[in-house]
Order: sequence, then C-alpha cells, then structure tokens
Amino acid sequence: MAKVADQMVEMLVNAGIKRIYAVTGDSLNEVNDAVRREGSIQWVHVRHEEAGAYAAGAEAQLTGNLACCAGSSGPGHVHLINGLYDAHRSGAPVIAIASTVASFEYGTEYFQETNTIKLFDDCSHYNQVATTPKQFPRMLQAGIQAALHRKGVSVLGVPGDLTSMDAEEITTSTQNFDPVAVTRPNDEDIAKLAALVNQHKKITMFCGIGAADAHDEVVALSQKLNAPVAYSFRSKMDIQYNNPNEVGMTGLLGLPSAYHSMHESDLLILLGTDFPYTPFMPTGCKIVQVDIKPERIGRRAKVDVGLSGSVKDTLVALLPQVEQHGDDSFLKAQLDFYADVKKNMKIYVDDTGKKENIHPEYIASLIDELATDDAIFTVDTGMSCVWGSRYINATGKRKMIGSFNHGSMANAMPQAIGAALAMPGRQVIALCGDGGLSMLLGDMATITQYNLPIKIIVFNNRSLGMVKLEMEVAGLPDWQTEMHNPDFAMVAKAMGMKGITIKDPDEAKQALIEGLIYKGPALINIFTDPNALAMPPKVELGQVKGMALSMTKLMLNGRMDEVVDTIKANYKHLKDLI
Repeated sequence: MAKVADQMVEMLVNAGIKRIYAVTGDSLNEVNDAVRREGSIQWVHVRHEEAGAYAAGAEAQLTGNLACCAGSSGPGHVHLINGLYDAHRSGAPVIAIASTVASFEYGTEYFQETNTIKLFDDCSHYNQVATTPKQFPRMLQAGIQAALHRKGVSVLGVPGDLTSMDAEEITTSTQNFDPVAVTRPNDEDIAKLAALVNQHKKITMFCGIGAADAHDEVVALSQKLNAPVAYSFRSKMDIQYNNPNEVGMTGLLGLPSAYHSMHESDLLILLGTDFPYTPFMPTGCKIVQVDIKPERIGRRAKVDVGLSGSVKDTLVALLPQVEQHGDDSFLKAQLDFYADVKKNMKIYVDDTGKKENIHPEYIASLIDELATDDAIFTVDTGMSCVWGSRYINATGKRKMIGSFNHGSMANAMPQAIGAALAMPGRQVIALCGDGGLSMLLGDMATITQYNLPIKIIVFNNRSLGMVKLEMEVAGLPDWQTEMHNPDFAMVAKAMGMKGITIKDPDEAKQALIEGLIYKGPALINIFTDPNALAMPPKVELGQVKGMALSMTKLMLNGRMDEVVDTIKANYKHLKDLI
C-alpha cells in the first residue's frame, strides 16, 4: 500500500509541480525517496534552504504556476522563512513542506522541535500541521488551493513519522481547481468612472504589477486620454515596451519625470498598484484606484474613487465609454520633460569611469544592449537594483524579478536558479551586489551542479552601497559599510564556473560579450565606483543637509580623499542639487 509520502508526491505532480527545492535529511528522507521512485519531479539539492525558497518564489512568479520548496526538521525549515516572506509578499503561489520531528515527540522540547504554526503564521495564507494520514491529503489540497487563489505561500507541517505511514482514502477532493473569473466594477461604477475621466484634461496613469496583463488596454486608454503612463519597478517590463506615452518609474528608484507627471495632473488613475512610498504620491489632485483586492484601496493615497476589479477586465469595460481627448498639451509637456531626464541619464553612460571605479550606469546600459530580447533578469536589493531599474529596458519579452516588496539582500542569485530551471533556453542574468552575493555564496555550487547557464554580474563596489548612501543622506559618516571581498572570479572558477574580472571600462564591453555568450554558467566581477550616487526623483532639503553634514564629518575624521572621490564621481548630480 502507498505511503503518505507517495500520496504527497502524487498530489504535487497532479498540481503541476515540476521540482522541489530542498536540502534532504532526517524527517524529509521518506519524501525524498518517494520523489526518487516516482521519477517525474526533480529534487533540486540547494545548499541553503533560503536559496530554495527564493528559487521556488522566482519560478512561481515567472510561470504563474505553483512551485514547491521543503525544509527538514527545525533549522532546515527555519531557513525557509526569508525566502517564503519574499514569495508571500510578491504574491507568488508556493507550497512549502515543513517536515518536523515525529508526532509523538510534540510538546517535549525534543531535538530540533519547532512550532511551525507560530513560525510561519506571518508569511502564509494557509499554515497547518497534519498529524494523521486522514488529515494529510485534505490539508495538502487546501494548502495548494490557498496558494493558487490567494496568491502567496501555504505551509504544511509534516511529522517525520507520518510520511512513512500508510495513506488513507478520503471522501473529499484531492485534485486542484483553477477557475478564472471576470472581475470588474458594476456597470454603474464603470459609467461614473468614464464620466470622471471625460471631464478631466490633465490625467496621469500609474500602473503596478496588477496591470501586467493589461498592457494593450493601458496603452489604448492613455492614447484616448492623452495621458502619460508611469509605473512601478515591478511592472516596468510589462508596461514600458511599445508604450508611446510612458514616462518612467517613480518611487525611491524612480525618475523625476514620473514624479512630475503625477504631481502636475488633476486626475491620477492608480491601476493595480499597492505602491508603498506615500511621500511620492500627490495630494493636490483627484485620485482613482482600481485594485483586485479592495482592502488595499486608499491605504497609500487619499483616494476619491475606489473600484474593485482586475485592471484588464475593468479597462475592457471602460474603454468604449471614454471620449477621445483632443488637447495633448499636457502629455507633450510630460514627454518633453522625460526626454530631458533620459538625456541626463546618459551622462554617466557616456562617461564610463576609470580603472577600478567604472560607472555602474555604463555597465547596466551595456547589459541592456547585449542581453537577449527575452532575457530574464534577477536583481539584488541595493544599488544593483537601482542600475537595473533605470537602465534595463523592456522589450515585451523580458522579465525582471527581485525582492521588491520584502527588500531582502541575497535574492538575485537564488532567484536566477529558479528562473533557469523554470525557463530553460532563456538567458538568465543575475545582477548581484557584492554584499548580496556574499550572503548565499555557497549556492553557486547549485548552479554548477545542475549546469545552469546563469550569468552572474557582480556590481563590486566593495561596500554596502545603498546603506552607505542611506547613512550619508541622514547626516552620518558611513561606518562598517565597507566590504573585504574575495576574488569573486576565482571563487567562481573554484566552483566550476567561468570567472571574469573587469577593472578597466575600456575592456568592459568585450568581457561582457565573452561572459554572456559562454555556454555554461559564468560570473563577471566588475569593479564599479563605490561613490556612485542614486538620486531619488525628488530630493528633499533634509537629504541635501544630511549629505553636507556627512561629508563634513568625513573631513573632520581625516577622510578627505573619500569626500573628493564622491564629488568627482557625482559632479552632475551635485551640480543639479546646487
């Protein structure tokens, strides 16, 4: 008779699971063996469970399908938490198997015993422990359904002794259902929205990830309204391409043009966004928000009209009722402003930097030029995220994922593992910071073990660059942000990868070409300028004062060379501030 472990694997196969990211051991061994015997699921042996959870989250985000990771008793499943937080906050459907100590040891403070209900409660939609064979299939089915339809993480705690027990038949369903509903506001609300947009002339649209499948409808509406289109980082790859009215991103990593358009408008339409940075939201205009989750409406901005529905379904119903606006002066002014912003962005591309202080903007622009039209990018949180967000452009086929909501370090490399396994044949490029890569360095061995042709680009600025900038704008001298790094290219070679180091900007393009066309995994270690600044769309007076105070403290502490290097590296930004 089949064991519970066999039943688990059968249900995961039926739910579309292709692989389980895990480190096997003790309470997971029966599951591991069931996977081996079944044969159609791949067991991906990561070096750290956190990397496995990131990989599963990336797979789920890219495919839209359920993905799976697992952790063994105690420390094994505890390691999943950071990656699961990221997946959950990204709306990625992930089922996590948290195997535990034997059920008869519960409550005894046994070796490696944890309370998985308490542990995973804040990063899951469904979180239960099965202790009997009759409970197990019902709980697994419920967890899968919750992950798929509530868009996030489900955790099922599984005692080690349960997986070796005989499976039992149950009378409820063990299959999964994925119905797709049309979701939009009612006809009366659609008519009111149409009347509102028809009476306003200076309209800006701001799109979040909830508008990702509504590109054509967004463009059509913007052209009817002569409205500029701004977007969040998460939605850039889905909204920017083939969009004549786009004006870039806003937010901490955004551009002045999007900020300007939103603040100059008299009507702002928020589409599928839970954009968290309220200081970037205007307060002097009417605001409409459309979101599939109505509980989110109004929590980031002072919304005048809130409607519930998917962006695509809502715009399909709205478009026939919207009049063609004749006056395009507002749109033209915003597009002209955007053109000036893009011109300024090229300054640090055309000026490539110097040896061991290459401008990261130049590197990011080269990657944009050399990457394939359908490349998948993963970006670490920090400065590499800034350069990716500003200089990697959408094509309609490219994808970019990162820890956009959870904001964790070390996500890019393990997310690239999930991307490469889920999308074989696609170019996968991980834009890593030296701080981020160092955190989970061991899982470079996972890349070589499975011969994944991932290209790791290390923006090696020898510091925690974003933290350094945060301290400076707060008026603090940067302290304990420097990184004493290994030779990343040599580490890559020791792991079995191709390793390349770039210190001279004149050699950067050819070296990047060499690394990107290499058939197997490759790491390209680039010495970028540690003093490169990423200016937000709107610089506050307090930030200017903070930077001046920080530079003064550096000088008083005998670090005049760093002040000079910062000024030299950012002459255009500092000129604009003055």
